[in-house]
Amino acid sequence: MDTLSGSGVISKDLFPDLKRRQSRNPGHITRVAIRPRKSPPAKFLVKSHALEHDHRQAVDYTDPDWKSKFQMDFASRFRLPHLTDIFPDATSIPSTFCLRMRTPVTGDFADGYPSDEKWHGYINNRDRVLLKTIHYSSPTSAGAVCIDPDCTWVEQWVHRAGPREEIYFKPEEVKAAIVTCGGLCPGLNDVIRQIVITLEIYGVTKIVGIPFGYRGFTDKELTEMPLSRKVVQNVHLSGGSLLGVSRGAPGISEIVDSMEERDINILFVLGGNGTHAGANAIHDECRRRKLKVAVVGVPKTIDNDILLMDKTFGFDTAVEEAQRAINSAYIEAHSAFHGIGVVKLMGRSSGFIAMHASLASGQIDICLIPEVPFHLHGPHGVLGHLKYLIETKGSAVICVAEGAGQNLVEQTNAKDASGNVVLGDIGVRIQQEIKKYFKEIGVPADVKYIDPTYMIRACRANATDGILCTVLGQNAVHGAFAGFSGITVGICNTHYVYFPIPEVISYPRAVDPNSRMWHRCLTSTGQPDFI
Repeated sequence: MDTLSGSGVISKDLFPDLKRRQSRNPGHITRVAIRPRKSPPAKFLVKSHALEHDHRQAVDYTDPDWKSKFQMDFASRFRLPHLTDIFPDATSIPSTFCLRMRTPVTGDFADGYPSDEKWHGYINNRDRVLLKTIHYSSPTSAGAVCIDPDCTWVEQWVHRAGPREEIYFKPEEVKAAIVTCGGLCPGLNDVIRQIVITLEIYGVTKIVGIPFGYRGFTDKELTEMPLSRKVVQNVHLSGGSLLGVSRGAPGISEIVDSMEERDINILFVLGGNGTHAGANAIHDECRRRKLKVAVVGVPKTIDNDILLMDKTFGFDTAVEEAQRAINSAYIEAHSAFHGIGVVKLMGRSSGFIAMHASLASGQIDICLIPEVPFHLHGPHGVLGHLKYLIETKGSAVICVAEGAGQNLVEQTNAKDASGNVVLGDIGVRIQQEIKKYFKEIGVPADVKYIDPTYMIRACRANATDGILCTVLGQNAVHGAFAGFSGITVGICNTHYVYFPIPEVISYPRAVDPNSRMWHRCLTSTGQPDFI
């Protein structure tokens, strides 16, 4: 049997020099190191097109085989960790996920495990999804991220998500746990609900929720919550998290000790970058202890700042709910003499919500995001442009992401329980500077400031996010039963895929100031550069 890479089946004809080894995990490939003979020109030590990471890959483009070596190295990085890495003799069984019956399998399995071999709804382990779909012809194209100086097209494939025909856990031996960490986000209850429902269809009867994030593993005053379809049936109709959330975490060893004591062998972790880093550490510790445990993440970040994914759940709802705040600010500004509305939206290091909300509303005159520096004062500053807007339009509306302009606010160096730097309030600072500026120039201005952050976080997911959450929850369960661990599930080019956790948490995804979407935003607002 041929092993697989991220670009499909690796055969001797394609890569005669590749040393292969057999593995029960069809995603396995021996890592191939790319060793440059000489460094390329500095300007072409380019960002990895595959990863969008800030680290640089030194590739010898004079090597005629550099492209195939790059692909093999990519396949090695994106190989999914599997239980058979630690338990090579682990045996699989036919999947108990059978949509022809659409009801949970019985607990006694008297007639053996059901088989649905004639059903063509399973995902083949060789299935892949193309990570990037645009072939940039030049490094100067808008938004271009190239691998080599010529922007050579290099196919990069990631693993398709979904149910497998063979599974590595017997449902009657599974105790599954779900934990939600970090801040609130629309859709948490939708994901919890769908994980529980899908687990029951596989035949799992022992499902629990860990209360209040990772804290729930070690706090003796907190007890796990039994979950079933009956418990979660209508939970998606409300915002928040059925299980509660918290920031910070006890030690990884303590968490894994707790999992052993509770006999948890499948853990679903819902959270952002920090939470996923914790999930990956739990996965590593379970491997070190040789525990047959699957740890699967579901990326939860309202900021939409997870690498490689089209979007994360809660983002669409946040953009939609932000319209109310923006419209209110517009009405206030438009109804007042020299009215100026300021709306601060979420986005610690990524301005996706502010950018998309501005585009959707059509009422924003100035959009400020963390990725694009700006000056308040000076001939090209925000305040000067506001004066121009008041003179020509009579009113203006500003949308600012919470992480924008942090160089303009006082830094405390304080950190929250998750280790995030506590940001200065740029919204209040802009409000104050606007009032001060217009008073100094003798022009009356009526400034209204709106911060809808916590109203948005507590919302119920909208229809689009509801669908996304449903599919993510289902695929998280499919990935765990397939024997994968240390993975997260996401949407890539409209298809659902699995990623190794380390590849998506190196740093937050950010808006590219040279991207077409940001250019569209600038076209919509009509704002100049504020530098």
